[in-house]
Amino acid sequence: MPDAVLAHRAFIGLGSNLDLPRKRITSAIEALASLPLCKLVNASPLYASRPVGPQDQDDFINAVVELHTAYSPLALLDQLQRLEQSQGRVRLRRWGPRTLDLDLLLFDDRVIEHPRLCVPHPEMLNRAFVWVPLLDISPGLRMPDDRVLSDLVDDSLRGSLVELTP
Repeated sequence: MPDAVLAHRAFIGLGSNLDLPRKRITSAIEALASLPLCKLVNASPLYASRPVGPQDQDDFINAVVELHTAYSPLALLDQLQRLEQSQGRVRLRRWGPRTLDLDLLLFDDRVIEHPRLCVPHPEMLNRAFVWVPLLDISPGLRMPDDRVLSDLVDDSLRGSLVELTP
């Protein structure tokens, strides 16, 4: 598909802490790269992080990818949820363990408040496992309100992550 048709820029956060999470994230990146109407532009390194919420679970493996897409935000969300379900995603408890979590973090410079989707992701500035890999692939990234992402985060939280070697 010609790049001109893939007019939208989206950033997706990935996380997993069940059933070989590192392999699941790598497979999910490959699946995102093969989505119709999408082109994988960049993928961050993988990071290990402590879970948000209940601590009675394994650490997470996280990454962020940049896609160019022809999908609308909700159509892309549908594709992400389909990928989650194909990996056995079951939502048993809030912030609980999961085989695969795919979050639409940013979509162009849009602010979206919909019952199914909030963009920018409401917690992204508070979660180093989101903004560190996001800044890895897009260091000068600006938020929809034109503020620079790196100016909005607490860089001291960077130490809470462990970058994994390939």
